[in-house]
Amino acid sequence: MSGHGDAQPMKSRKSGPLKGVAAVPGDKSISHRSLIFGAMAVGETRISGLLEGQDVLDTAKAMRAFGATVTRHGEGAWTVNGVGVGGFREPADVIDCGNSGTGVRLIMGTMATTPITATFTGDASLRKRPMGRVTDPLSLFGTRAYGRQGGRLPMTIVGAANPVPVRYALPVASAQVKSAVLLAGLNAPGETVVIEKEPTRDHSERMLVGFGAKLSVERTGEGHVITLTGQPELRPQTVAVPRDPSSAAFPVCAALIVEGSDILVPGVSQNLTRNGLYLTLVEMGADIEFQNPREEGGEPVADLRVRFSGNMNGIEVPPERAPSMIDEYPILSVVAAFSTGKTVMRGVKELRVKESDRIDAMARGLEACGVRIEEDEDTLIVHGMGPGAVPGGGTCATHLDHRIAMSFLVAGMAAQKPVAVDDASPIGTSFPIFESLMNGLGADIRRE
Repeated sequence: MSGHGDAQPMKSRKSGPLKGVAAVPGDKSISHRSLIFGAMAVGETRISGLLEGQDVLDTAKAMRAFGATVTRHGEGAWTVNGVGVGGFREPADVIDCGNSGTGVRLIMGTMATTPITATFTGDASLRKRPMGRVTDPLSLFGTRAYGRQGGRLPMTIVGAANPVPVRYALPVASAQVKSAVLLAGLNAPGETVVIEKEPTRDHSERMLVGFGAKLSVERTGEGHVITLTGQPELRPQTVAVPRDPSSAAFPVCAALIVEGSDILVPGVSQNLTRNGLYLTLVEMGADIEFQNPREEGGEPVADLRVRFSGNMNGIEVPPERAPSMIDEYPILSVVAAFSTGKTVMRGVKELRVKESDRIDAMARGLEACGVRIEEDEDTLIVHGMGPGAVPGGGTCATHLDHRIAMSFLVAGMAAQKPVAVDDASPIGTSFPIFESLMNGLGADIRRE
């Protein structure tokens, strides 16, 4: 599946029990960062388990354009020979980041304090997403940005020739914005400080320390205060990418709602800034065992044993949990539809500016499948119908959003009638083996 080709309609039909091992791909967030940090180190970084979805491949291509040597040696096995902090060269052509908001925002930050100019674009979905939330703080370093109305791509970034360190309080909880500012701070003198009221995924902080940056995190009355000392020499690393908890969410949630299912999902990241969905599912009554907890590549991981859970109940999801599960609300809303009672998701307005307006996309799609929904700007409420009781039968618009596509295909595995999606091609951006993996477990997903 590719996020850049023709539309690919798909349909998912009610399946028998899902059984087997679901070896999901490597973590997308860590895959992006391993390529970018490797490009800023001096020497060769070795990466295993890299996610080879289109989003990450676009980041690899971008790092080559900025002067790093990026080589694939086999499935998931890559090396990056970096050019050092501040060593990026000016790219000869436009940088196309495809569907990836993470890729474009992190790369903008990485080049923002180097005196070069680069122009960024992406697919139709990415060109609709706001970039001002990144370019505004980058301008504090002395960076200039010229984009379309509303701060949208295509956009040209002119790196600061004489960057200054920045102290910046995040107005919204966003790991992408936080990371972009920290990456820009690497090539600025002195200390760059980022303050976040609510903790977001901390892969950048963990990996920056691993690559040799001087970084500290302190909890104060202001929130999490992250202090980075600029102009370090980053050391190359060996990075083992754990399996992606956001991708694992799809086979996990499918097993919970398909009667008789019993699957194992090995080696899934259990980073506390990423595990909000799993806490929520357990609170709803999901049968999930976290087996063999261990550490891989600096990240906590575990093997997940997941069984059908016909007794799940709707809950009110704490809004402060949103940063740790922002990408998982679409699939959670599907689980909520097959649970008993009402599931209330508040504090989720960030979903309206992801790859699509995910609140609207899930609401319209679930309604097409016979589920009652309430929504406002910051809230999605799903009225659960109980196990096996969702009528299905809808055709759902994915709006070029991989997570919307996968969520409705999971819904079709347990609904009474098949569920179709108008375009499953964006799934290739994050989970290129989704179709084969799910069918291998016993799902019935077909291209139309």
